[in-house]
Amino acid sequence: MTLSPSRTALPEPRNEAQLAASESLEDYTLRFAPRSYRKWAPGVVATSALGGIAYLADFSIGANIGIAHGTTNGILGILVAAIIIFLTGWPLAFYAARYNLDLDLITRGSGFGYYGSVITNIIFATFTFIFFALEGSIMAQGLYLGLGLPRPIGYLVSTVLIFPLVIYGMKVLAKLQVSTTPLWLLLMVIPVGYLIAWQPDSVADFFAYTGEEGEGANFASVMLAAGVCLSLIAQIAEQIDYLRFMPPRTPENRRSWWAAVILAGPGWVIFGATKQIIGMFLAVYLIANVPGAVSFANEPVQQFLATYQQMMPQWLALLLAVVLVVISQVKINVTNAYSGSLAWTNSYTRITKRYPGRITFLVVNLLIALALMELNMFDFLNAILSFYANLAMSWICVVAADIAINKYLLKLSPKIPEFRRGMLYDWNPVGIVSLVLAGGVSIAIYFGAFGATVQPFSPLFAVGIAIVATPLMAIITRGRYYLRRSDDGIELPMFDEHGNPSGETLRCHVTDLEFERPDMIASAKTGENGERLYLSSLALSTDRLGEHVLPADAPRSREDVLHARADAPHDHVDASPGSPGSPLDRTAAPHDPTKG
Repeated sequence: MTLSPSRTALPEPRNEAQLAASESLEDYTLRFAPRSYRKWAPGVVATSALGGIAYLADFSIGANIGIAHGTTNGILGILVAAIIIFLTGWPLAFYAARYNLDLDLITRGSGFGYYGSVITNIIFATFTFIFFALEGSIMAQGLYLGLGLPRPIGYLVSTVLIFPLVIYGMKVLAKLQVSTTPLWLLLMVIPVGYLIAWQPDSVADFFAYTGEEGEGANFASVMLAAGVCLSLIAQIAEQIDYLRFMPPRTPENRRSWWAAVILAGPGWVIFGATKQIIGMFLAVYLIANVPGAVSFANEPVQQFLATYQQMMPQWLALLLAVVLVVISQVKINVTNAYSGSLAWTNSYTRITKRYPGRITFLVVNLLIALALMELNMFDFLNAILSFYANLAMSWICVVAADIAINKYLLKLSPKIPEFRRGMLYDWNPVGIVSLVLAGGVSIAIYFGAFGATVQPFSPLFAVGIAIVATPLMAIITRGRYYLRRSDDGIELPMFDEHGNPSGETLRCHVTDLEFERPDMIASAKTGENGERLYLSSLALSTDRLGEHVLPADAPRSREDVLHARADAPHDHVDASPGSPGSPLDRTAAPHDPTKG
């Protein structure tokens, strides 16, 4: 797969926009993923995305909640979390694959605004280094057990190993994920299958296990278990970092396209929940058969080592356990490092209008994760994840509610996701207020501010408040803070005959490179002879003076807004944003809070 000639022969960088373009044409750090680059088949994209869920933290999470709450409560909690994660992840995955945007770009136009989504970007970046540290800690456990390597040195090795694998972006990551998945699956499935087939008593012990508290089915325990699992809800953002490279959906690939989106999008949680239950199963097996195992039954390397030892010589069992841990850690942490570097770079560039390079923030993300490992965060796994879950759920549920309710039911949010500077308001109270309410109240409940009775149910409050507050805020604001403009100044259609983002290109007068139609916008400046100039969203994001930002639409009356909405076409994907009656032309712009 190669880039088009217009993208391979880059001019010598002369300004911030050209510097950003020269470093980000493969990674598409700040923008739409162009059609010319998306040459992978749906199955390859799905396999690459699912390779990112090879993490072993699921086994630790399942073991921890099983030990704390017992098998019945643990499984029920896992299933509750899986249902919530699947339902909220579906609209996000669809938008990413259909419009080829990452979750930050989707969040901008789904209730948060151009700068408002920086808040959620930081939440996501936090997710990436927390889980990088968890996986790095697990790898260090394996290196200590297999090679006797001191854990502090193991933490450093697990961090340094990832850096060269992430430099080159999606091309290398796709090859890595596809090539390592068969071996990873084999090493994970064989020991579980062995226990079920050759030691059936382990299954009976598993279902009879009641945990440290010795309690039966209990709703509060189920919700506490679900709260830990729901911390993984932000994993959909990492899945989307792959799904945005889906090829155009056509009548020929329609079935494979949908299968890939569902499986690698919200469907990731099916595999995640399965791994959590397996982790619980292996932990119970250890506790039942190895004296004193309760102190290390939550360590995946110990779980698999104990099972392999039943099947083969000690040296081979140890080797396979370490290999499984290393492969799993590499598969997930290249994704954590990659997604984290994208999130930090995107936020920094938007705020400062300077592009430091994705590699800069790759180093930052890895250093933060290394510091967490050295502080032994693995021992506080449940507490960290339970707290973080409240923020992650609030963000994901707000965006999902905006897409499902505000866009499709209330029609107060434009269906076509907008992400370009100047087209959006800087801040949209719909998402920001809903996030603050959902996250703030659920965290207060988590810390016991409303009493011990409701404390276990903080995850439910995060989900419920987000889903209720988001449409309520859209109704209160009447959807007026979504779009600053209804016309991007370009006459070319935004979509092709199948509703896919157009592959037509325009030349950016700032970078002197060609970019595809969905990534372009007209400039507020004109050429020497008064001709219309165009620039890419990438160039516009680094415009420090705001001289290229188009002015806001003139204020319109409430009657005009309602009339425009009534005339908007139902088949939104075939309409051009600049055309009369476009669904982008649905929102009033009462005033312009954008300051360049």
